[in-house]
Amino acid sequence: MKDDIERPKVINVGVAMVKERNETNEWIWNAYIFNLRDEAIENVLISSRGYGELNGQKKSTTVLRHFIENVNALDFKRIEPVMPDIFELNNEYWVSFYVNGVIHDKKFVFVKGSVEEGNMLDMPFMNSKGVMIR
Repeated sequence: MKDDIERPKVINVGVAMVKERNETNEWIWNAYIFNLRDEAIENVLISSRGYGELNGQKKSTTVLRHFIENVNALDFKRIEPVMPDIFELNNEYWVSFYVNGVIHDKKFVFVKGSVEEGNMLDMPFMNSKGVMIR
C-alpha cells in the first residue's frame, strides 16, 4: 500500500552547512534550507540527527525537529546552529514540505568528513561559503 503512493521528485531544494561570522566576529556553522524553486515551499518539517562511529564506538546525537512555516521562492531559512565536532559523524536532515497541497520529502545526508574547506562553495543568496546537498 505504501508503494502505491506517488511521491514527487524533490528538485531545487537543498540543505547546506554554512560557515559564517557571528555578531562577535567568530566563525560559526549553521544549517540552512534553500528553496531554489520559483514557488514557495510550505509547512516545512525537518528532522536532524547525527550518527556513526567515533573512536571505535557507535555514536548518535539527539533527534531534533524543526518547523518552518514557509520558505519563499529563491530564498533560504536557518535550520539550526551546528557544532563542528559533529562533522565527524554522518549528519542527516529529513525534509518534508508542501507545494500546492502536495507533500514532498527527501533525506539529505552529509557523510562523515564531507563538510570541509575543500568542499565549500559560494552559497546562493548570501555572502558566505558552505557545503550544500541538493
